[in-house]
Amino acid sequence: MDTKELLKKVRKIEIKTRRLSDHVFGGEYHSTFKGRGMTFSEVRKYQFGDDVRAIDWNVTARYNEPFVKIFEEERELSLMLMVDVSGSSKFGTRKTFKRNILTEIAATLAFSATQNNDKIGLILFSNSVELYIPPKKGRSHVLRIIRELLEFKPDQKQTNIKAAIEFLTGVMKKKAIVFMLSDFMDDNYNHALKIAAKRHDITGIRVFDPLEEELPSLGMVQFLDEETNQVLWVNTSAKQTRNRYKIHYKSQVDYFEKAFKSSGSGKIQTRSDQNYVTQLLNYFKAR
Repeated sequence: MDTKELLKKVRKIEIKTRRLSDHVFGGEYHSTFKGRGMTFSEVRKYQFGDDVRAIDWNVTARYNEPFVKIFEEERELSLMLMVDVSGSSKFGTRKTFKRNILTEIAATLAFSATQNNDKIGLILFSNSVELYIPPKKGRSHVLRIIRELLEFKPDQKQTNIKAAIEFLTGVMKKKAIVFMLSDFMDDNYNHALKIAAKRHDITGIRVFDPLEEELPSLGMVQFLDEETNQVLWVNTSAKQTRNRYKIHYKSQVDYFEKAFKSSGSGKIQTRSDQNYVTQLLNYFKAR
């Protein structure tokens, strides 16, 4: 992808996702993810209706008239986007590839966080962490994140969610809002997720393609595993084959749901041909 084409794609993503964050998600994001608490702001003279419990007795004694402490919400937060760039994210059978949806959702969340003056960071992962961008503020920083989401080419194709979560735990010492965006075609990350969720506010967003839910009966079909480069001929007309596939797929979905529930983390599931806006809004409102 040349520079001109890349800038055009970045601009297109910015226009679409910024409109969503400005008009749809801005207020929802702010009300859902609040600051770490109340922090002292200033002392001022007591006014009628002030809570007497807020009186600063030391200042009151010094000036011989009542003063109260004023507190404000400590608003600044860090949003960490963890995005799966493994081979399976390039799969798509309807309108678009899964990775395109992951990019749009990540960009929308990033612009929503920017509205609240929050820092935004990025972790791209496959079988290992491919790229880490520390949290930082500003539109130019968000545009850099979008550029990486659009053009980054991973060194590996397989998926290791556990390794990505452990990396997050190692680099983010303070509490952060974390969105993990993946198809979650993996397991063995439950324990790592529980540890990370004790410190961070984590939400898993599972994006999947409709054809992944159930194998259609199409006769002998050649499949390429994007994560292993293995080519397989599969008799999709065989009911036993379709059932085995369905059981395997359901086991991974169940693992995702149980892992995030047991860790106290949030979860969103959206199909690549559906409007993810509805799922995000419903999630924010439910919280």
